[in-house]
Amino acid sequence: MKNICPNCEKETNLTLTNEKEVIEVRGEPIDVDSEFYVCDECGEAFENTRDSDSLEVAYQEYRNRHHMLQPNEIREWRKVYDLTQKELSQVLGWGGATLSRYENGALQDEAHEKVLRLVMEPHNLRKLLEESSQALSIDKKERLIKELTEAEEKSCSFERMFEERFGNYEPDILSGYKKFDLAKLYNAILFFCRDGGQLKTKLNKLMFYADFKHFKDYTVSMTGLRYVHLQFGPVPNAYDFFYAELVREKSLNLDEIFIGNYIGENYITNKDIDFSCFTDSEIKVMAEIKEKFKQFSATEIKDFSHKEDAYSKTQENEIINYNFATTLNA
Repeated sequence: MKNICPNCEKETNLTLTNEKEVIEVRGEPIDVDSEFYVCDECGEAFENTRDSDSLEVAYQEYRNRHHMLQPNEIREWRKVYDLTQKELSQVLGWGGATLSRYENGALQDEAHEKVLRLVMEPHNLRKLLEESSQALSIDKKERLIKELTEAEEKSCSFERMFEERFGNYEPDILSGYKKFDLAKLYNAILFFCRDGGQLKTKLNKLMFYADFKHFKDYTVSMTGLRYVHLQFGPVPNAYDFFYAELVREKSLNLDEIFIGNYIGENYITNKDIDFSCFTDSEIKVMAEIKEKFKQFSATEIKDFSHKEDAYSKTQENEIINYNFATTLNA
């Protein structure tokens, strides 16, 4: 490409150059691809996007790694409720420029991230609106509170109760450093139960191996579930509750089948899987685990799991530390 170089001010060939650049975000090195032009005459680089586009890419990757909201997610959620930046900022008690900076790519701090996550729940936003006297006009406030009340009634179902009762914990090593994600949990169950279904004992082990394998490979679990040492191996904490809910809402069918003198509960997927809630790595790990244990019976996978350090080095009813994933046999 021929153009005027802004450095030597000559018309010359400009070579488009790509290179890897390490950008440090809050002490964490992140590799990004940088693209810029180099003048063949003077050798100087210009129109370098490293101070803008590359930093934006680095911020996006940092948010992905730490499961933070992206600017477009904040912006789109705000528009769902027809709130301006000024109105939402006043509801949150933030300075006028703060929300604008986050929606335009600035990296939010951890405290503001938590506030945004909380206010995205209809119940919490409604409470804030009821307490905010000057943020909105009376008509808009009443309309929005009505919408939020209706949304809250829809969400105040088993999902919300389950999260509050069993998933109300901060990400730590017992959850694989991930916030509990009910959508991923439900769709992972549907994934493993398609094509003929799964007996409950085997399904529990497939969930365990998927979460712990993802933690082993990517240092974060898939669903944020906690797992417990029980008699038949490692199982998701409170698994009976969410299996029962999926059956109740007809996302799963339950067949009772005889295995010798034993009646087994066989769960069969009865709903399309929402793959959009998963990352590529999560889909890859689930597929690997399903293939790995495809020919295993419920008894065989139970016996296999008993050999894991996650089981042999923990006690009955103990929550299993994800650090045991380092020695996972699967």
